Amino acid sequence: MLRFYTAGESHGKGLVGFLEGLPAGLEIDRGFIDRQLRRRQLGYGRGGRMAIESDRVEVLAGVRHGRTLGSPVAFLVENKDWANWTAAMSPDPVAGASDDDLRRVTRPRPGHADLAGAVKYQTHDVRDVLERASARETAARVAGGAFCRTLTACFGVEVASHVLAIGAARVATGFESLPLAAILAIDQDDPAGLRVADAEAARRMAALIDGAGRDGDTLGGVVEVVAGGVPPGLGSHVQWDRRLDGRIAQAMMSIPSAKAVEVGAGVEGAHNPGSLVHDAISYDAAACRFTRATNRAGGVEGGVSNGEELRVRVHLKPIPTLRRPLASVDVEGKQPFDAAVERGDVCAVPAAGVVAEAMLGVVLAEAFVEKFGGDSLAEMRRNFDGYMELVRGF
Repeated sequence: MLRFYTAGESHGKGLVGFLEGLPAGLEIDRGFIDRQLRRRQLGYGRGGRMAIESDRVEVLAGVRHGRTLGSPVAFLVENKDWANWTAAMSPDPVAGASDDDLRRVTRPRPGHADLAGAVKYQTHDVRDVLERASARETAARVAGGAFCRTLTACFGVEVASHVLAIGAARVATGFESLPLAAILAIDQDDPAGLRVADAEAARRMAALIDGAGRDGDTLGGVVEVVAGGVPPGLGSHVQWDRRLDGRIAQAMMSIPSAKAVEVGAGVEGAHNPGSLVHDAISYDAAACRFTRATNRAGGVEGGVSNGEELRVRVHLKPIPTLRRPLASVDVEGKQPFDAAVERGDVCAVPAAGVVAEAMLGVVLAEAFVEKFGGDSLAEMRRNFDGYMELVRGF
């Protein structure tokens, strides 16, 4: 099995990721990983933190001479802002430090993990919670997802994302389910950094972000992440926790600010009859594969991938940190106060799409390792090729 987890705080020394289960012999292109990290930092509406950081991955273990060893992979993404937080985030006690030096926070922000985490862990310094709950942690996810995408790319899988909506501005009909090739080209064709293919919608989105920034407010939106080249048979219907769509949904809901996930035309399908929801099946004799003219299922039926593109939409609430803060209560004195203001973005929807790509990459790599096994990439390739021969002969 493949396991992925991270450690680190927003203003600590760095973010550390651990990946166990990658097969030996996988060629790692650190340039590809760094490009994904850079994509996460870009986007219209990002805040000042992105001007400080210049994220790059440092491989600490599990890779030798550019290839995985089969042992756990460990990596580091440095926090350059740590230089300004050495006292506040010191792992050791700091003698004589004031509350200002330690940057204590006692006024939780509505919509963040601040209050719930402070109650759970019994701390009156909310910084103990917000540092780990910060979306800065997603930098480690993007790096880990890039390792995973490197594995699935060996088997023909491509992953991309695009923005469907920011606030009340939404792409026009026809842009909602772009072909994968068009989505892959968006980063080159969208100089504004909104990662949206509809130029008119992009103008409206940019105007909304500008307005929210002036008002000290924030905006959410919707992204779609797509994976092509996914073979049929990943996941399983036999247990609830093995269903591929369930695993994808959990991964997407773990993204900060994610509040809803739909696979395929999930929301629209709830309002239509079955005849307008399910995808009729046909057979392409030349390609020796079953096909569907539509893909309302989003590439998953009964918890199992069906060979069509995986299409998943993630709905993101506005970021909780407002420069014109909402009402809150001080956790020490219990007096009403305005919530604390931490440095943040006006809108991080385009960046969330990159994180969604990473999380889908992790889930797919986990499913590939589960299905095709193998201690080495060569063994995994043999198992994959043998299975695909069976699929073609079915």
